[in-house]
Amino acid sequence: MKKILVVVLATIIVGAVFAQDQTIKLPAPEIKGGLSIMETLKNRKSIREYSSKKISQKDLSKLLWAAIGINRPDESKLTAPTAMDKQEVTLYYIDHKGAYLYNAKAHTLDLINKGDFFPLIATTQDFVKDAPAVLVIVSNTAVFGENDSYAYTDAGMVSQNISLFCAGNKMATVPRGMMDKDGLSRALRLRSGEVPVLNHPVGYLK
Repeated sequence: MKKILVVVLATIIVGAVFAQDQTIKLPAPEIKGGLSIMETLKNRKSIREYSSKKISQKDLSKLLWAAIGINRPDESKLTAPTAMDKQEVTLYYIDHKGAYLYNAKAHTLDLINKGDFFPLIATTQDFVKDAPAVLVIVSNTAVFGENDSYAYTDAGMVSQNISLFCAGNKMATVPRGMMDKDGLSRALRLRSGEVPVLNHPVGYLK
């Protein structure tokens, strides 16, 4: 009887840990703080050196929300505009252990795939591997049919949000278009029409 109880308890504990690993619940983003918009614009620049310090969940929560979070819950409207409100842009958080999809409605990170995918993002630019995390902006070009330029423009809006947040909150980033898009698409398990458009290595100032 005791052995059965031990096995059951172990199963529950392992299951709980696995569930936590699958979905990371982020704290509610703090709306106040950071520099003024004018100071932020003055400070905005591309930075390619990062502290090795892991991004705290508090700062990660604010960063993801600023990039493409929901700022009008009653209407499910986002911090980044999208053409015709298609909301076709998705954001992936990648650290050296795995890739997660940012779920804006639940404000969670949902595990997509385990592994170190930094080489697919860095390609020939090794400085990317020094960052504690990378944000990958994906756009579903199929939503617009032949007018897929909207999908790329919308991705740029999210990219600018990331850059401005980092500039106003003592963090470092640089927008990049270079990456192994085919390899990354497989790693992120993207569907037909979904394209990795831009990526941002992110971290604290070195």
